[in-house]
Amino acid sequence: MATQQTGFSRKRFIVWMAALIAGSVIGTLEISWINSSCDFVAAVYTRLFKFISMPTIALAILTTLATLGDHKNSGRIFRHTIVYTVLTTLAASAVGALLYVLVSPGNLPSVLQESGAAAVKGQQSGIAVKSYVDHILSVVPDNLLTPLATNNVMGVLLVAAAAGLALAFMEKNDNVKTLIKGILGLQELLFTLIKALVWTLPLGIVAFAAQLSAQMSAGIIVGSLGKYVLVVLGGNVLQFFVILPIFMLIRKVNPLKVFKGMLPAVVMALLTKSSAATLPVTISSAENNLKAKPEVARFILPVCCTINMNGCAAFILVTSLFTMQNGGTPITLSTVLIWILISVLAAVGNAGVPMGCFFLTLSLMSGQGAPLWILGAILPIYTIIDMIETAVNVWSDSCICAIVDRELK
Repeated sequence: MATQQTGFSRKRFIVWMAALIAGSVIGTLEISWINSSCDFVAAVYTRLFKFISMPTIALAILTTLATLGDHKNSGRIFRHTIVYTVLTTLAASAVGALLYVLVSPGNLPSVLQESGAAAVKGQQSGIAVKSYVDHILSVVPDNLLTPLATNNVMGVLLVAAAAGLALAFMEKNDNVKTLIKGILGLQELLFTLIKALVWTLPLGIVAFAAQLSAQMSAGIIVGSLGKYVLVVLGGNVLQFFVILPIFMLIRKVNPLKVFKGMLPAVVMALLTKSSAATLPVTISSAENNLKAKPEVARFILPVCCTINMNGCAAFILVTSLFTMQNGGTPITLSTVLIWILISVLAAVGNAGVPMGCFFLTLSLMSGQGAPLWILGAILPIYTIIDMIETAVNVWSDSCICAIVDRELK
């Protein structure tokens, strides 16, 4: 019987886990030149995945919409994706709200105010705090190349969707058919590059794990933030291991089978802290391991990478309530309900990049006049939060892909 070459074999799993363990050990050695080397390799892989991720999103959306008339299920795929995105994101935010009410984190001591203010000032120095209107305007590109050049995920999605729909409604003459064939050829070329990059990934895993281990060994401030951390991470853990599997079980999808197949993407999300950078691995895992149909995986996963942010919604909700509470705002039922809605809407527009949720929450709290030093106090532990919420985001994308693929069979 022929062996499967593209699937997530046991041998590859062992290699990836060995690389993860080796990197974790290397990072704790605190050897300067080794840490510098790992930082360099991690930076190279981050750049390569960023290079691949934007064209992956653009071509996946473009080809799916351009061939809309060729696939009778295209409309159903889109509708199901949107429905499950809203439901899972809403569930994540609601779970976070419930835990916040039950655990009831207290206010931070004033002794953290000075250090927190300094930390958040450092983060603000490189960015302009935007209103939500500014975030919406930033999605609309002013030229064709800006979204790709600036890694504007929503901008790329908008341009690709517009071009794809235009091709779908154009008369299918020889010129249009040739153009669509050329775009499909570019997509196949891109997936060949992705396979090559995934093949070399163990080296990147060693570097990412070493980098993360070194950062964590430098020390993490928890103390009075303990209950806040419990709520954020507890909500993400419940979403990962309970809520999303329930969605799959209701739709008669085996969660364990999906988890085994999508494990490479989940591990990659943990290490890179970027849904967009993980996208090539997510698509590859869905097609090769879950055997999801290409027209499903290549449409759903790029879209979900942009709008399906379960972990981000929970973080925005809990952190916003915690920040406002420390600023003296009463946390009433109406406040919680309003911020559940705001967190879902904000998460949909968030970029799938490292610290994207942190900066978005910073902008929202700045507009509310809340004490921003709270976010500065959270910053030292945000690496851990960012890892977990990115893994939840990618796991949720994978679950939606598996569910929709199952429903279309």
